[in-house]
This record gives sequence, C-alpha cells and structure tokens, in this order.
Amino acid sequence: MSLWPAPTATEPVTATISLPGSKSVTNRALPLAALAEGPGTVRRALRSRDADLMAAALRSLGTRMTASAETPSSVDWQVEPGPVTGGAHIDVGLAGTVMRFVPPIAALGDGEVSFDGDAAARTRPMGPILTALRDLGARVDGDALPFTVRGPIRGGEVTLDASASSQLVSGLLLAAARFDKGVTVRHEGPPVPSTPHIRMTVQMLRERGVTVDDSERDVWRVEPGPIAATDFTVEPDLSNAAPFLAAALITGGTVTIPGWPEQTTQPGDELRHLLAEMGASVARVPGGLSVSGTGRIRGIDADLHDVGELTPTLAALAALADSPSRLRGIAHLRGHETDRLAALACEINRLGGDVRETADGLEIRPRPLTGGVFRSYADHRMATAGAVIGLAVPGVQVEDIATTGKTLPEFPRMWNEMLKKEGRR
Repeated sequence: MSLWPAPTATEPVTATISLPGSKSVTNRALPLAALAEGPGTVRRALRSRDADLMAAALRSLGTRMTASAETPSSVDWQVEPGPVTGGAHIDVGLAGTVMRFVPPIAALGDGEVSFDGDAAARTRPMGPILTALRDLGARVDGDALPFTVRGPIRGGEVTLDASASSQLVSGLLLAAARFDKGVTVRHEGPPVPSTPHIRMTVQMLRERGVTVDDSERDVWRVEPGPIAATDFTVEPDLSNAAPFLAAALITGGTVTIPGWPEQTTQPGDELRHLLAEMGASVARVPGGLSVSGTGRIRGIDADLHDVGELTPTLAALAALADSPSRLRGIAHLRGHETDRLAALACEINRLGGDVRETADGLEIRPRPLTGGVFRSYADHRMATAGAVIGLAVPGVQVEDIATTGKTLPEFPRMWNEMLKKEGRR
C-alpha cells in the first residue's frame, strides 16, 4: 500500500494555481471532434488517465489524432474524423465518460466493439444506456461491463431512468446527430443529478451547429445532421480548483485561479457561492477568481444534487468547521468511482470525526481529528479530500495519491508547490 504523507500548513497559503483543462469539457470536445464533418482542433485539452482513455478509444474506432504543444497535463489535439470501424476493444478504465459516451459512437459502425475496464467500473450504472442503445437499433450483449456493441444504430425515441448519472443522457446526445433519425431522450424516474453537465453537452452541440430542443422538462431532442468542425479551447477544470481553494479557508490565506470564465456550464463554478457560505471572501480579479479565508470555517446546509463532484472537498472542510453541516441531494454518489458517501463517512470517522450517512447525503459534526491513513478507494476526489484534511491535521497519510492522475496528473507537485509559497506576500 503506497502512502503519501499529506503536508500540514504552518502559515497562511498565498498562491496562484494554474489548472489544466476541464475533464468534462475535454471528454465531450474530443468525441464531437471525432464525429465532425471535417478536421478540427481541441486546444489545451486535459492530459490525464480519463482523457487519455477517451483519446485511445476514439483512435480505436477510426479517428486520427495528432498531439502537439504537449505538457504533462495538457495537449493540443489535431483531430481528423474517419468512418467508425469495428473490431476494437475499448478500455474504459474507471472513466464514466468513456464507458457512457463511447458506446453510442461505436454503434455507428457495423463491426463489434467490446468494452471493459477496472474492476470497480463493473459496478457502475450502465444498464439504462445499454438498454436505450438496443431500443434505438444497436445490438448490445451485456447489461454492465464487460459488454459488446454493434451497429448500425437508427435513432428515434427512447425512455430511460437517468437518476443514477447525467452521463446516461449526455452519452446519447453527443452522438445523436449522426443517427439516421436523431434522438428524443425522455427521462422517467427520480430527478437527474448533475444537470449542469447535460447543459454543458447541449451547449457544446449547439456551438457546433447541431439542433437541440431541451424546452420540455426531462426531454431532449437532437435533430440528425452534420456536426461542424471547430478550433476549440478547453476551459480550466473548475471542480479541480476545489481542494486548492479549500486551502485558503483552512489556512486563512488567499488562492487565485487564473482563467476562471465569466460564464460557464461547469458545475465547479458553484464553488464561488458554496465557499462564501462557509466563510470565504470570494472575488473576481482580472483574468481569474480569488478566494481568501480567515482560518474559520462555517458549517453549511447545502443541496449538492447538481454539483455532487464537489462533495468530497466540502465534506473535508465541514469536518474542520466550527458548526455542523448537512450535505444532501447526493444519493447518486453511491454509484461513482466508489460509494463516496460511505467512503467519506468511514475515512473521516477513522480520523476521529463524527459523520453519519443519511438516505441522500451526510451529516457532519466537527470533532478534533487525529492523524492516520486516509484511504482513497482508487477515487481521485477521495485522495484530494485526504490532502485537504491533512493541511490542518498532522500525520494524515493518503493512500494511493497517484489516483489523482485520473483528472489532475500533477496534483502532488502542485500541492507541494502551493505550500512552498506559504506566507509569501
């Protein structure tokens, strides 16, 4: 078991953190470029395990991709679409975007494509989208990983329960313009989580000339037609800003994120409001966002249904707050990389905390914490949550910090660099 000693802050952090591109945007931009009517460019795309798995999957299906301007965490992709080919095996790793966005693309071809991934990926919800692909004309063998897909897919109307993940909707929408009949997707069931991610999908489709009607609640219609080739630049990943901005609250310091967009569909933008509720001073600065803390953290009562990916960092902050917190609307987190609700409760309580799982979230009562092992469960956001707690609690050791490579491959270096700037004014 690899353990990473989480650094403890001894002074207020003062740092500017430049983040690589958004994983959510990258893993939508690449499939859209692969399905476009001509060559295009995706600039400042994230280079991480999830993004690399997406690139590899698209290449396996016939897309030509050439990398330039590479750094350890970003890359410019020149993308040349080609006919979708079969006979490929797709490794999805633990990436929800790859396991849900690529099968509808594979169904555009007439050859069999097999999918599998990490052991933990086999428990993630896939049944609704695989059933939907069958209903739209594709041949699918299996209801969870591993499975196979074979086209051709016709498109048309389909009803599914997407309450487990918004990706079940986005996966169908991204490829739908290439279906002969387009698609009409109807959701029936409990509310769809993380709806900003569906809005992101719809916006990116419209930017490429695709006609999308989302005027009816829980219904999305995509007309068949071309997807325009673009020269597209990926925004910084705002959700990955969460642990760094949390450092400002914990240490009473200031962290600035350059390139924070004025307008965005990224759920991470909600950090501006959530951190303010927890006691931060949040300000837009020229070209970015700056968050300052006092060293005092207030507990919150927050519905995180649409921004569930922020839960691990917010739970870590809540465990260090001066009053109780209730995080709700996030039952769907039980089906992420791990059961995040159970994992957060277990790991914070192992350090002496008082966290109780509820039907749809967590109740957190702050208590003095002590050092110990904070397990990551191969979940990148669990690992960063452990790092956040370690800022205030000496002796925290995060298991498998390398799992942060899923979306932020240089996290340990960036975290240490941030702390080297403690107290600098």
